[in-house]
Amino acid sequence: MIRRNTRTVTALALLGALALTAGCTSMDNEPSAQRSYDPQPRTHQEVEKEVGDLSSRALDMTQVKGKVTEGGPATYPCGSDEEKKEGLRNVRHVWSVYGVDGDALDKGMQNLAAQLPGNGWKVVKNGPNENTESKRIEVLAVHEQTHTQLEAKRMDGSKGGENLINFAVYSRCFKDTDAK
Repeated sequence: MIRRNTRTVTALALLGALALTAGCTSMDNEPSAQRSYDPQPRTHQEVEKEVGDLSSRALDMTQVKGKVTEGGPATYPCGSDEEKKEGLRNVRHVWSVYGVDGDALDKGMQNLAAQLPGNGWKVVKNGPNENTESKRIEVLAVHEQTHTQLEAKRMDGSKGGENLINFAVYSRCFKDTDAK
């Protein structure tokens, strides 16, 4: 297991949790009442592989040769009480790349934003994270075929943390045909 300082791990866990509490369709532009998505029946193994593959390709797009946190995609109940009641699930993969200097990470964010559209992603945001003091760049994107969402946030080590890019990649809600 990768040893990390407690503050960094806590910050990453909090960031991932906050990013995912918005539900399965947080980047869609339509109000939830107007969405016409009908969750499709799929196995969680199939969706975990899909999200893992998309995560791996996102790392490749950054062209950053750093260390990557351990762990892989995992299946969870979808966020709202109604979604949980219906037995809907989604797959999330929260991870980071770190261990290289800040310039390499900044360039990685630029590479990611430039490469996503040519790889089937619609970039929804590419700009400063206004909710942070450092205003570091964040990239939010939706995979046009699968509707998988990607959030990449450049985090700096100015407050005792580590320079890194934090990723949250997560699927739409689906009806798990092979529930655990």
